Amino acid sequence: MADDKRRRRRTSWDDLFGNFDEDFEEMRERMDALMDGFMNGRIDASMGQPIVYGFSMRVGPDGKPHIEEFGNAAPETPGEESAREPLTDIIEEKERIRVIVELPGVDKDDIQLHVEDRLLDISVDKEDRKFSKKLELPSAVDPDSASASYKNGVLEVTLKRVAPKKRGRAVKIEGR
Repeated sequence: MADDKRRRRRTSWDDLFGNFDEDFEEMRERMDALMDGFMNGRIDASMGQPIVYGFSMRVGPDGKPHIEEFGNAAPETPGEESAREPLTDIIEEKERIRVIVELPGVDKDDIQLHVEDRLLDISVDKEDRKFSKKLELPSAVDPDSASASYKNGVLEVTLKRVAPKKRGRAVKIEGR
């Protein structure tokens, strides 16, 4: 199989989308390692916290696919309870950015949101449900414009875009 990978002819699809075979092979290897750990008792699901690992794939504004992983199956420190990473989607519109977040089984009062410039921090810290995600937004936003609604386990945050700050300044040249 290794010979097949080396001999595989490069195509225009590779230039446009990258090498899906390698991406999916890496995900398969991680899933195999996760299942092996679960079957051999290295991952404990007896605490009532489900083990979640997944990925979403979408085509970004640059025309290339973006694969985003989510879940709580990442390696963790023994005894430390990890927070699940919720599935999120960022929708860019002309004058605003909408962020859709799946947070099943929580009350709206348990959700903490913090926004600044280009970062949205989402967290839920309840005894039976823990979620956490820091999202880098595609452009700067006005934190004071943030509004959020939560219904049926889906959080929607709307943020107004702001014009990029002008960087730098003119420099006067002194001398003769």
